[in-house]
Amino acid sequence: MISSLSSTGALSSLSCARLSLSDNPSPSPSIVFVPHLRFSPFSAPLSVSFKRHRCAAQLGPTEDVSATSKTDEEVPQERRLADWETARSFKEAGSIFEGRIVGFNNGGLLIRFYSLLGFLPYTLLNQARFCKDSPRPILQRAKDLVGSTVSVKVVEANEERRSLILSEKDASWSRYSSQIEVGSVFDGCVVSIEDYGAFVHLLLPDGEYRLTGLVHISEASWDIVQDMRNLFAEGDDVKVKVINIDREKQRISLSIKQLEKDPLYNTLDKVITEEGEVTTGSDANIEPLPGLDSICQELIKEQGITDVQLGRQGLEKRAVSQDLELWLSSVPVKDKQFTLLARAGRQVQEVYLTTTLEQDDIKKAVQRILERVP
Repeated sequence: MISSLSSTGALSSLSCARLSLSDNPSPSPSIVFVPHLRFSPFSAPLSVSFKRHRCAAQLGPTEDVSATSKTDEEVPQERRLADWETARSFKEAGSIFEGRIVGFNNGGLLIRFYSLLGFLPYTLLNQARFCKDSPRPILQRAKDLVGSTVSVKVVEANEERRSLILSEKDASWSRYSSQIEVGSVFDGCVVSIEDYGAFVHLLLPDGEYRLTGLVHISEASWDIVQDMRNLFAEGDDVKVKVINIDREKQRISLSIKQLEKDPLYNTLDKVITEEGEVTTGSDANIEPLPGLDSICQELIKEQGITDVQLGRQGLEKRAVSQDLELWLSSVPVKDKQFTLLARAGRQVQEVYLTTTLEQDDIKKAVQRILERVP
């Protein structure tokens, strides 16, 4: 054996005229049924359709957010018009609004925006706030939030449809994304695990979980990972490194394996212990490790590799693996020369390459070869 190295988010104001609030709204919410929504830690693009969340924001014909809520007729028209204009200006400027949560339904939270009522879908609620909470239904969490304030951005303000949709995720990104840079290292909490990777909430310097990033399965370990669930569980504390930031799409790519040096990069001098034995080509006839000959034949076929020669052999103090492994030298390519290490049991064999490739390209070539060689 050879071993090688949101759901769509949108929001809405309530179309029922009586949902406008007084200056002292009661926090008693009304709850209606809407289809189940799946939450994604990433913000959804703002170009998506808001139809689903407009439906989620509707209350039944006899239901009110508050028994003391004013109807639209009780709110001066001039004030309503001015507040819609304010909402549009918030959207155009990308300003952050501090709104009070006055109720909720199955689709999201109801936010007071002056005399208007805005809708914050659960898909646009920053789920990082619940990182250390015990698992609970979203409606229980929503109930606990009633009466508190939340920072939001206006992502739709349509007066004709009375659709005022808000996003906490967008507000969090605007406020805190400047605190992260590529190369930064953060403590994090695993929030969810998918086949392709794990979503991690980032603990920022203020001691709060504010943003969420993705550790792709390829960045979880230097070893080959078949199932992320074998490595992590929801709620695990991890340390991660930021490797990419897509500020337009509000996405953060994270890595765990890059916090450690690639174990494939090594030299014969490092793997041979002081008690180990080293022989050279002039001291003994060099017999390649079983399976190494076919690998050398494949190496010479790779574009950019012009010559392959066997070098020093050695015996390690103990067996690392009975399988044949190929390791890359930690010494970079110099004068078109590069060294690979073949290891099996206690045996170590240097393989000298003449190549125009760089270190990373050599690694990719070796990975391709090991996929071809049985």
